Amino acid sequence: MENNVFEQLAKRYDTEDRIEIANIIVKEVRPHLQNSKTKTLIDYGSGTGLVSLQVTDLVESVMLIDSSKQMLEVAEAKIKQQSITNATVLYSDFTEATPDLKADIVLMSLVLLHIKDTKKILQELFNILNDGGQLIIIDFDKNENINHPKVHNGFIHHELSKTLSEVGFTSIEIRTFYHGKKIFMNQDAAMFIATSIK
Repeated sequence: MENNVFEQLAKRYDTEDRIEIANIIVKEVRPHLQNSKTKTLIDYGSGTGLVSLQVTDLVESVMLIDSSKQMLEVAEAKIKQQSITNATVLYSDFTEATPDLKADIVLMSLVLLHIKDTKKILQELFNILNDGGQLIIIDFDKNENINHPKVHNGFIHHELSKTLSEVGFTSIEIRTFYHGKKIFMNQDAAMFIATSIK
């Protein structure tokens, strides 16, 4: 019975569209995780683990962090179901308080647009990374057609690069890798990947 509840929850969160986008993101992220077998990864704003649970084979461990308990319950159910032994979940919101954690890689996929103070969260993630650690951000390019009080309408590469650099990141690379129909608040949009090193 309990499994059924999670199945229903997962179905609600993991719509076909979300799964499709997650698979596109995973394909883009995997090459950045080559030679990471001994590294720890934090997926900040992991949701139900649509992206990070597909890269557990490339790293030593994955910690899924989200501020939604329901999402993490779904993620936990998936971890059990798929017998993934190197993934854990943590309920936390770094915009409130950051737990004392360290990781070699931080992944943030379609999360930055939901966070009001971009610089502050990037600083928190910088602090969590071990020296030489990598931050991978996937998000939307700036889209003037989108106007929402709670969501950034995407990001301009050179502005994000400047903020990352102000926080202390180096080797910053940002490039658009995907254009899709109605993928951002029902608008056609482009996704970028930004990688940087602490």
